[in-house]
Amino acid sequence: MNKDSIIEYLENNLSEKRKIHTYAVRDTAIKLARQYGGSPEKAETAALFHDMFRGLKGEPLKRAAEELGLEKKYYDNPNLAHSKIAAAVMRRDYGIEDEDILNAVAYHTTGRAGMSLLEKIIYLADAIEPNRTYPGVEHLRKTAETDLDQAVLDSLSGTIDFIKREGLALDYNTMQARDYLLERKKKHDDSKRNCISCRENIGR
Repeated sequence: MNKDSIIEYLENNLSEKRKIHTYAVRDTAIKLARQYGGSPEKAETAALFHDMFRGLKGEPLKRAAEELGLEKKYYDNPNLAHSKIAAAVMRRDYGIEDEDILNAVAYHTTGRAGMSLLEKIIYLADAIEPNRTYPGVEHLRKTAETDLDQAVLDSLSGTIDFIKREGLALDYNTMQARDYLLERKKKHDDSKRNCISCRENIGR
């Protein structure tokens, strides 16, 4: 894959605001990858592609979704469709076959149950890059410094609360991602409590 060709596409096709966001997500994703033992190279690739088609809407969006064989629910939903389109184009036009990178792009908007380290990194980098200014983002940035899973969980929960308040349609993947991490956290906390209890009993 030629990274220069990706940059050239972004420079020629994205708005200035979208380019600033994309490069900020790239830098944040690389930082998180280094911090949590992921691949900076994979993080950079996924980040550069993640919003490549965010500007598509209307008839061009529908045509792209149809051409790539996406479900009809994506035809008039740019927020959900752009990630799926980007992942499909990565495979078709750029020859990227790494499923982890493809999934990181495909699910960066919604998340999903059982996200890989790279998927979490791209999802969170998109949410906390330095240009984001929504309520609660500073909390996410602080949490991301020490606990990636908790930061992702908090971001998912905040998204779900916002969508419900606004009366918008909630993608089932987001609910499943939140519930998966909640269950995983519960099991971890239960295991930790049991371990502490065992040590206390042994010490008696």
